[in-house]
Amino acid sequence: MINCLPLVMVLICAAACAEAFEWQTASPESQGMSSAKLAALGEQLEAHNTKALLIIRHDRIVYERYARGWSRNKRHYTASLAKALVGGVSLMLALDDGRLSADDLACKYVPPWRDDPLKSKITIRHLATHCSGIEDAEEEGESHEQLEGWKGDFWKRKPNPFLSARDQAPVIFEPGSQAAYSNPGMGMLSYCIAATLKGAPGPDVKTLLTKRVMDPIGVPRGEWSMSYGQSFELDGLVLHANWGGGGYSPNAVARVGRLMLRKGNWDGAQLVSPEAVEMVTTDAGMPTPDRTEGIGLRSGLCWWLNSDGVLSKLPRDAFFGSGAGNQLLIVIPSLDLIVVRNGSALGGSFWDPIQELLLNPLMEAIVKAPYAPSELIEGLTFAPVEEIVRRAEGSDNWPITWADDDMQYAAYGDGWGFDLPTERKLSLGFVRIVGGPAEFMGANIAAPSGERTGDGAKGPKASGMLMVNGVLYMLLRNVGNSQLAWSSDRGRTWQWGFRFEHSFGCPSFLNFGRDYEGARDGYVYVYSSDGPSAYESYDGVVLGRVPRDRIRERGAYEFFVELDRDGIPAWTSEIAEHGPVFTYAGHCARLDAAYSPGIKRYLLALGFDHHGGWGIFDAPEPWGPWSTAFFTTGWDVGDTHSYRLPSRWISADGLTMHLVFSGRKHGDTDYDAFCVRRMELRLRR
Repeated sequence: MINCLPLVMVLICAAACAEAFEWQTASPESQGMSSAKLAALGEQLEAHNTKALLIIRHDRIVYERYARGWSRNKRHYTASLAKALVGGVSLMLALDDGRLSADDLACKYVPPWRDDPLKSKITIRHLATHCSGIEDAEEEGESHEQLEGWKGDFWKRKPNPFLSARDQAPVIFEPGSQAAYSNPGMGMLSYCIAATLKGAPGPDVKTLLTKRVMDPIGVPRGEWSMSYGQSFELDGLVLHANWGGGGYSPNAVARVGRLMLRKGNWDGAQLVSPEAVEMVTTDAGMPTPDRTEGIGLRSGLCWWLNSDGVLSKLPRDAFFGSGAGNQLLIVIPSLDLIVVRNGSALGGSFWDPIQELLLNPLMEAIVKAPYAPSELIEGLTFAPVEEIVRRAEGSDNWPITWADDDMQYAAYGDGWGFDLPTERKLSLGFVRIVGGPAEFMGANIAAPSGERTGDGAKGPKASGMLMVNGVLYMLLRNVGNSQLAWSSDRGRTWQWGFRFEHSFGCPSFLNFGRDYEGARDGYVYVYSSDGPSAYESYDGVVLGRVPRDRIRERGAYEFFVELDRDGIPAWTSEIAEHGPVFTYAGHCARLDAAYSPGIKRYLLALGFDHHGGWGIFDAPEPWGPWSTAFFTTGWDVGDTHSYRLPSRWISADGLTMHLVFSGRKHGDTDYDAFCVRRMELRLRR
């Protein structure tokens, strides 16, 4: 059944989204890539005939380089990159609409093939994977202009390339039995799609692409062309070449890549279903191309894949469009990465120089996170910098907890909290915060028994806050190594308890809901970087736990050692026998942890240094196994630290959170404050 109902709604919503979207730029480091290595890659490619190189990560342009006379918005010929941009995208739409299926016989749409003993066996899948057996219109050592007979007619488009592909190109092996590149075979795929469009609102492939994809994703008409700038007619069909003959700007190519990366979603408008995107970018299960003379990639439907890992340094979910002269669109979903390259041939066989000169150096430019990408959280988007709320300027640190009175209690360092600056600057002071993340109010709490003075490492500071059963608990750092304190009157008076004298130099509690509501068990959990100081980065994170009714008893604590082969944690009462619950050599500094009930994940916000390198890691249990939800080596607001995840400001579905952080002056803005920034999580489908 043909699915037409969503079309009008998609077009209206998509048009609004397209107007809003423009590429934003960011430093490579802010998106987990190396500036120096990208610069070296760009120089190397420029020395090898590259006219345009555009690299996009996490929806931000991190690197672009153009030869003289070229730009992001100037069209470049596609060659066979059109097989993906035109052929693959139009097939995806036809599949999504239910106009055909991958295993339909092509003769269903090509009546002259019905009585041919071989052509009658060809399927849509065969055509889209170069496994149809239709001979290619090539001869070794001869240019297209030199070719004679039907092959020359095909490339010269005289009188009609589709006539050559349909009637004159022979089938040279059993369809589906092997892989052999075929431009005429790809052309016949376009014929089949056009046949399904007869009488439809978009009566041909170009109209289909224009209305359903290129206009909605905001590609100006002057930045793309297809089918050699012409159409052809045969059997009452308006036909367009999908094997070549296109002209797309790097911007246009990258936008198509973005649509594919986001599984058909364009800023909230689902232009094509995720299932259809997956259908064309998943291994089609057909024979592998011959690899005796170089790398050959397996095929999706009109897209090349790394599904068997033949490109050993790339993730296996990478997919590609490619054309003569090494015109390339590279999409790697697991790395949230899009690359466009235009120019002339890099040299040698097709994929080998691409691997050596582009793909391998590209992978080396990615700063690797310590754990694999989250299987649940696809990505995380921060509100624009200008929307960051800054209060309590001149104060930092801000461990925070959700109390029984529905307010939040926090501690600040090296400042005055929410009061105006005075001569008395505290290294440890306390505040109460009322309201939501957009309109909160903060008030200082006078607490002489808890307040401390001294700048930097010379002053005691809070590193963790937690309320349990109406009692406010605090973990204090810079006291060799750390110390527990508690308040039974919401921060006005404090009592002081034991110290951790081994490791646990900057500990933080795992926060659950209001007054510790929703905790997984009867324990309170404490994380810390595995060292004595809050000013160094260590190799791992350690974890302790204590019964929630014995938090003040040092002897009641036990410490994580390891997971056994069944994933069950082992614990010890001897702190010196602890093991790491999280490992990232030389990159474990200040941290915070919270449970998000909406997505049922434990979230660890870990600073790697004090220069904007940090990440959010998720796990199904407090002890892991961990995966990476967000990772950066240079955040977009400069030198920042102390990343906090207030439980009260996590939405019920877990998809909207608000980060509290501090930092230094960046540009004209001083982030030495109580800084709040909205985060939106995208979950994998």
